[in-house]
Amino acid sequence: MSTSEYDSYRPPEPEGGRKKRRRGGRPGGPGGRDGGGRGGPGGRDGGGRGGPGGQGWKNRGSDGNREMPMVEDVEFSSYYGRPIVKAPPWGDEISLYLFLGGLAGGSSLLGLGAQFSDRPGLRIATRLTAITATAVGGGALVADLGRPERFLNMMRVFKVSSPMSLGTWILSAFGVGSGVLTAIEVDRLTGMRLPLGPLRGLLHAMETPAALESALFATPLAAYTGALLGDTAVPTWNAAGRNGLSYVFVSSAAMAAGGTAMALAPVRETGPARLLALAGTAGEVVAMSQMKKGMHPAEVDPLEAGEPGRKLHRSEQLLIAGAAGAAAVEVGARVFAKKLGRGTSAGVGSRSLTFGAGRSGSGAEKRGWKTRAALRALSVVSGAALAAASAYTRFGVLEAGIESTKDPRHVVDPQRARLEERRARGIVDDSITTGS
Repeated sequence: MSTSEYDSYRPPEPEGGRKKRRRGGRPGGPGGRDGGGRGGPGGRDGGGRGGPGGQGWKNRGSDGNREMPMVEDVEFSSYYGRPIVKAPPWGDEISLYLFLGGLAGGSSLLGLGAQFSDRPGLRIATRLTAITATAVGGGALVADLGRPERFLNMMRVFKVSSPMSLGTWILSAFGVGSGVLTAIEVDRLTGMRLPLGPLRGLLHAMETPAALESALFATPLAAYTGALLGDTAVPTWNAAGRNGLSYVFVSSAAMAAGGTAMALAPVRETGPARLLALAGTAGEVVAMSQMKKGMHPAEVDPLEAGEPGRKLHRSEQLLIAGAAGAAAVEVGARVFAKKLGRGTSAGVGSRSLTFGAGRSGSGAEKRGWKTRAALRALSVVSGAALAAASAYTRFGVLEAGIESTKDPRHVVDPQRARLEERRARGIVDDSITTGS
């Protein structure tokens, strides 16, 4: 008799050895199976296979079969344990680009308004913010691509149906106008000392056309990234793109631009920035809520759980705190308008308009320095909170999409729900419902 390491898994042998089966029935009695048939004393309900007179129960596994399972039950989630959708190789560089692209676009719009409303402090702050965000964001994008020439290769074609191709051209066109405006502001800040020669007059004559050109591409720059994420097969991004992710990003860009301007420009000139920031906060709250309502619960789950959920929750907290602070600054600026110094009609080159009250201020202005300092501090803190909230939104949405590729449930459950919805509407003759 041979032995094996698996002998220990076999059920014990009955006493006296295994009894041979007879053709007429089992040893339990004369009639039918194990004597007595199905209902008799030796049958299934009596002393047969399941009764006390039979031995078959000893050979059964836990599920009632005669063979015992050799391995535990397993639950297959996907083929070979691999994700159904491959996660995109995007990291913090892309999250940073999403945030800075929106910040640049919103700042450009504020700069155009500041130019037409004669707010030099706000104009300088927003234009320098726009070019800085464009440069750093473009550098982050190139860093993610790995080689700078890959960015240039994307400009070899212009494809309207590709958000990435459109985004490349939008960013490039926006950067040209923003660069011209930055050169003009730097020339002014240095007292017209840049070595421009006869080109100075031409450069300054291009200010308004460059501002309009930059503002023309500002909103597309803030919105196209939402369409870019929604154009992928990543479950959460795709569902968010169909339900208004671009509106969330545009509102977030307005909030970031308004908050940054509040932190950098004088309080008396940042009225438009505060209103833009408050409108952006309200827009993001509404757009995010509506977007989640249109998504399947399995697609919303990555936005509310794990590290992405925590970042989006921090964004909500900072948004509320920043909006409350911005509203308080707006009320204070209106109530204490006289204590904030002279109006904005004193001249473009006045240092008092950009960096605070002039040395020759009135006695009322000197006595109100505490009010100005308090409003200034609250404006800086509130603006920084709003900008941070916008950044957390971009980072959270990007990471939520990557997390949604790791669990097959985020892919399969929404697909099944859409399939059942189409069948319920009577659509049963297309490739989606028939699979052919």
